[in-house]
Amino acid sequence: MNRLMVLTTVILLGITACGKKEKVKENSTPKVVSRDMKGLKIAFYNSDSLKVTFEYFKKEEAIVTKKQTAFQNEVERRTKEYQNYIMRNNEKLRSGLLSENEQAQIQQRAQQMESDLMQYQQNEGARLEKETMEKLEAISKKIEVFGKQFSEKNNIDILLIHGQGGQINFINSAMDVSKEFAAFLNQQQAEIENDSKK
Repeated sequence: MNRLMVLTTVILLGITACGKKEKVKENSTPKVVSRDMKGLKIAFYNSDSLKVTFEYFKKEEAIVTKKQTAFQNEVERRTKEYQNYIMRNNEKLRSGLLSENEQAQIQQRAQQMESDLMQYQQNEGARLEKETMEKLEAISKKIEVFGKQFSEKNNIDILLIHGQGGQINFINSAMDVSKEFAAFLNQQQAEIENDSKK
């Protein structure tokens, strides 16, 4: 009986399998057109060199640095003012010159000074960080747009960015266009600035 059931099951499965249509597998290989790489023009610029040769970058960096220095100086001034306030009043407290009411007022004032300092550091620090990121993003967009123009003007097929910690380990220095690219960036930026003055 067991043989009969097994045989019947096998026959039914075989009939069912024969009735099903097989799915046609689609070709998932992307169609990539091969190109002749003869005459391919590749160049690169050193990202660190732009920091010292692209005038717009230097100008924007100087603005940010000045604001960061002013921020640090203000934090130090407020911190020193707070510390001096605490020290002055601790001396008065040890000398027995303060009433309980005055001690409470001084403590409240010290807490307010500390709170104001922390709030200033957080708010102004966050604002300054946001401004810095926006300036860096604007500079990057300029470099990207000007990089395309520079490449088109000089028939460069691929313009790479080379810098410490980047994706390129080695590239022949004969392909370095950092100096020329920086000159192009400075010229384009000067034209933008001249046009905005008109």
